[in-house]
Formats: sequence, structure tokens, C-alpha cells
Amino acid sequence: MDFASLMSSEISKKTEPTAAASVPKSTKSYLKRADLEAQRHQAYLDDQAALQRAREAKLTQKRKRDDEEAARSCERDEKRRRLAEESRLRREADEDKQERARRKRLGLPDLPPKDAIKEGSPLAEGEDDISEPDLISKLRSIKEPATLFGETHKQRLRRYKRLTAALSVQATTSPSGPISTSLDPVPESDLLVPSTLPPPKTPERTFIFRQLASYFNMLLKEWSHALSTRSESVKQSFQGKAALGAMQQSLTNLRPLFQKMESQTLEESILEPVLEIVRAAQERRYVDANDGYLRVSIGKAAWPIGVTMVGIHERSAREKLHESDKGQAHIMSDEVTRKFLQSIKRCLSFAQTRWPPEDQGQLMG
Repeated sequence: MDFASLMSSEISKKTEPTAAASVPKSTKSYLKRADLEAQRHQAYLDDQAALQRAREAKLTQKRKRDDEEAARSCERDEKRRRLAEESRLRREADEDKQERARRKRLGLPDLPPKDAIKEGSPLAEGEDDISEPDLISKLRSIKEPATLFGETHKQRLRRYKRLTAALSVQATTSPSGPISTSLDPVPESDLLVPSTLPPPKTPERTFIFRQLASYFNMLLKEWSHALSTRSESVKQSFQGKAALGAMQQSLTNLRPLFQKMESQTLEESILEPVLEIVRAAQERRYVDANDGYLRVSIGKAAWPIGVTMVGIHERSAREKLHESDKGQAHIMSDEVTRKFLQSIKRCLSFAQTRWPPEDQGQLMG
């Protein structure tokens, strides 16, 4: 074979069309256009089937991840519910323990066990039964419904005894005011609190707590009496209902203060300004009492009013904004303290209308 024929064969191999190489070898010397289109269509279908399988695989993985996340979420919710139930049981046990200690301190009968107060349980030994007519008449005498829906005689009897026990406790623990307290009342002649605070854990400190409890109970009693003597049209008006709601809310918010005074756990930083406020109110210096309330509620800390820094230089006295502890506002420390301090302010507002000062300059705005 000469050189020219060898080069021609090599060039013909290099210049073969690529489409012909992809077409499977056939015994035929030619291919129809329909066969090429069928092969192209089959390749397209294979590609689409592969894409569909990939999508289904992704959906399966996503569904599996969602199921696992839902299972983890259910497990978290169950754990949260279990912890909340355990916390509720601990809280109820602590409240029951505190109530039993309070009843023991006041000399009241102990609480019955919880299993014994279920509605369907039989009467305990020594528990007196009351006939049906007498029981209905006694319930009506204390202005309670004679019969509740689906109530049996035993349930009605226990309801009557529970109501009478609550009334007896209220009569025993609050003989001189609307708030129940174990502190002995103080006569009105001894209500004037001292201007200085005695040391803790002393009889003088206990007597101050008795004076404060008696003073606030006396204020609330006078407030309630003043509201009850209004005309019926004033009681039914919007302002009349708002005044009654303010008095009832103040009565509720002052109970934590009474509990702290009973246990003598009231903080020195709050007891001292409260003593100052009550002393000024008893002397009808209501502006001074309001100043004491503002000091304990807002405090003396500087407030960042306006622009505090312009450019790279600090404004003068800016360091006063960050002074801590000294002059810190107690009313913002917790919700309970804020509420009973606001109730003390409402008592001051009523006191200046009930016992107006001789000096008109001592009237609060």
C-alpha cells in the first residue's frame, strides 16, 4: 500500500460523522428518519423517568425528615407537659404546706386530706349530717343557692360546711378590717407610726407591722363605707363602677403586703419609705406622702431624656445615667411590689378626701 492510500484511509476515519457513531450498528446500509426520531424519543423518556425517580427520592427523604421532626416535636411537648404537671404538683404541695402552717399559727382547724373532700366519698366518722329541709334553709340564710345542678345531698352538705368554714375563718382572722391577717389590731389612739424604724426581730418592729396593718384596714373599711353610701344612680354610672373596681383591686393587691408583714419578711428598702408615707398621711401631709411614694416608685436615678451623645464627645453628667443601686426604683423590681405600692397611692388619694388637710397646700394634685 502506498503512502497516498494510507493517508486517505486515516483521514476518512477522522472525518466520520459523530451521529453515525452513536447510532447502533445495523445490518442495513441506511437509517430511516422515523427510527432516529424513535430513538430520540426513547432517550427523552428515559431522562424524564430518571428525573421522576430523583424527585420521588427527594420527596421520600423530605417526608421522612418531616415525620422525624413531628416525632421529636411530640416528644418535646410531652416532656414539657410532664414538667408542667410536676411543677403544678410541687406548687400545690407548697401552697398546701403554707396554708396548713398558717392555720396552725392562727389556731384554726387543720385542712382535711384531699382524698376526703371528693364529692362522691361517704361522710367521715363524726361528721354530722343535716336533714334536707334544714340544710336548704341554712344555705338560703347565708344567701347561697339551695341546690346546684346534679348536686346530691352529700355534696350539698359539704358545700354548706365549706362555706361556713370560710365565713368563720374570715370572721376570725379579720375582725377589724376587710383583709385577713393574723396581726392583732391596734386601737385608733395608737395608730400613729414612729418616724424612725426600729431594729428587726424586736417587739417594736412587730408593733409597727400591727400599726400598718390596722391603718390600711381602717382606710379600706372607710373607703368601702364611703362607696356603699352613694346613691344608686352614682353606683350604676361608669365612674361609680370604676371607683368600686379600683377599691376592690387595691384590696386584692394589698394582701401580699399583709402576708410579708405577718412573716416579717418585708424588705428594709420598702418598709422605711412605706413608714414615711403612712406617717405623713396620718399627719395629713399628703404632698410629703406623695413625694415619698415617688421616691420609692420612680427613685432618684437620672432618666435619659433627649440626646445623650452627639459625635465623639459625651454630654455633661452622662455618667449619672449609669449609677446603679443607689436610687434604684423598687416599683419596677417585680409585679407584686408594683401593685401594692400603687394601691398605697390609691389609699392616699382616698385619705385626702376623707380627712382633708388644714393646709390646702398639702393637697395632692
